Amino acid sequence: MRLSLLVLLLISNLAHAAPARVEAFAPVFELAGIRLLCEQSAPLLARGLNKRQQAQLGDAFAADALCLDLARQLADTFDQARLQQIQGVLDSPVAQRFSEAERSVGEDGGAALASYRVQLAQRPPREARLALVRRLDSAAHTSELASLLRYEVGKTQALLALMARGDSLDEQTLSRQTASQAAALRASSVEAVESFMLYAYRQMPSAQLAEYAALYEQPAVALLLERCVQMLPQLFAERRAVLRKAAAKKH
Repeated sequence: MRLSLLVLLLISNLAHAAPARVEAFAPVFELAGIRLLCEQSAPLLARGLNKRQQAQLGDAFAADALCLDLARQLADTFDQARLQQIQGVLDSPVAQRFSEAERSVGEDGGAALASYRVQLAQRPPREARLALVRRLDSAAHTSELASLLRYEVGKTQALLALMARGDSLDEQTLSRQTASQAAALRASSVEAVESFMLYAYRQMPSAQLAEYAALYEQPAVALLLERCVQMLPQLFAERRAVLRKAAAKKH
């Protein structure tokens, strides 16, 4: 009887730990801002490219393809219960209030935010408030993901420019030659994210801002975002490898 109970418990634990369904990541990516990163990839890449270069990209950098590949890479790390936990945290009333504040920023086309940034240069925010914003940015990996996306887009554009001249670079060399851009992109992203958060949350009490940051510090949420930071360069590298192979076949 005890052996039968042990077997049942083991089966139950294995079922509980089964990898999450790939499609179950969609609402989590939406809430965590990952879907937005996927959506920004193709438009950012297309900037400055001619029609021939844009055609080379095909649908590889489309939002659905990027997010789907990312979900597949993460499926073994998260079971369904943990995904549901993350979704519950990021869809809580506190998170919804802050998300609404973020969405309201763009309602005037960004003019008010631009004006606020000018004011910040003249009247810096309180140190305690800035510390809370930085805590949130660190926990949510917002500026880190933004700068990483811009860097990977820049690397891909650099490769396309080389290919247009009939040249190419392997991934390691390309990374080495573009590494100096990473620090500058990170600094500008941090500045942009901090000013955005200070403006968007200006009417939110500091206690609520601390509560919001704590949501992203919960282990399951933190793990999801950390893994996304780790996987994003790989997703772009895989797509650049496809571009190289396609170019090699033509020569």
